[in-house]
Amino acid sequence: MKISIGTNIKDGPWGGGNLFAINLKNYLISQGHEVVHNLYDKDIDIILITEPRKTSESSAFNHQDVMKYLRFENYESLVFHRINECDERKGTNYVNKYLINANKVADGTIFVSDWIKNLYLDQGLVSPILKTIKAGANSEIFNNKNFISWNKKEKIKITTHHWGANWNKGFKIYKLLDDLLIDKNWRDKIEFNYIGNLPQKFKFYNTTVTPPLSGIELANEIKKNHLYVTGSINEPSGNHHIEAAQCGLPILYLNSGGVPEYCKDYGVEFNDDNFEIKLQEIIENYDNYVDKTKSYRFNSSKMCEDYLNFFNEYLLKKEEILSRRDFSSNRNKTLYKYHLIKSKFLKAI
Repeated sequence: MKISIGTNIKDGPWGGGNLFAINLKNYLISQGHEVVHNLYDKDIDIILITEPRKTSESSAFNHQDVMKYLRFENYESLVFHRINECDERKGTNYVNKYLINANKVADGTIFVSDWIKNLYLDQGLVSPILKTIKAGANSEIFNNKNFISWNKKEKIKITTHHWGANWNKGFKIYKLLDDLLIDKNWRDKIEFNYIGNLPQKFKFYNTTVTPPLSGIELANEIKKNHLYVTGSINEPSGNHHIEAAQCGLPILYLNSGGVPEYCKDYGVEFNDDNFEIKLQEIIENYDNYVDKTKSYRFNSSKMCEDYLNFFNEYLLKKEEILSRRDFSSNRNKTLYKYHLIKSKFLKAI
């Protein structure tokens, strides 16, 4: 099978979407499949749209490129669209409409959480195939090897990490945690270590800040801590808390977006009104949650296996999928007629 993943892969720290493409590509190749990141070849079996906004550095192709490919190169490629972004995440007002429009070229849609799936369905997305495939991190890098849990004698070390510096990444909560360290009672119990980028003009006063890291360096830095916190708002899935849980850290997480789908049972949920109470709760029950993270169920191997199974399932249903493509527009009617003529011609020679 030849799969085209629509991501321009970047080296170094570059966010969850980049890691997703790297992990999926490596897995597919290990299973004997070919992976490209363009639409140059005429024998692509699966096209996976990951970022149709051409203004994004990570976008290798958009929905219009895919339509041209179907029309002029290979009508029988199956097209799936992975959605992991929304306006609600960063306070924008154009992303959802754009992605819903881009999605019209896709034969099916893959979401990273049920939360974002329901969000898009409520806003008018219509897709004949709907699937939620949960994200995961590379367990060869992010694992609990050499993680040392809190011994109750020293301060409990709390951390979080983000590549993105948008305020909604959780900086309201991280500022609150930074402010708590002014209080002697908390200062004697905890310390806070932040890894990653910060919003412009934002400054911590009681927190240790480490520049963005990736791979083994990031995993090792996470493991220097005992407890992980995420205050991310409307995060469709997120990689940061997954990486931390795979490293063995219990998660203190905001009840927002798709994050609870990944963190439930592996830590304590909080909201804007009860952060201190829930922080105390997870500290008091720390050992219980450390034990639970030992069987954390999300990782990239499981994610990639789910993608491959999904691709294989629908390749077996290719004719059914092609027959129900929406040809309501004049352009798509022309595309369909072109496909029929081409197919009859090929069968005749």
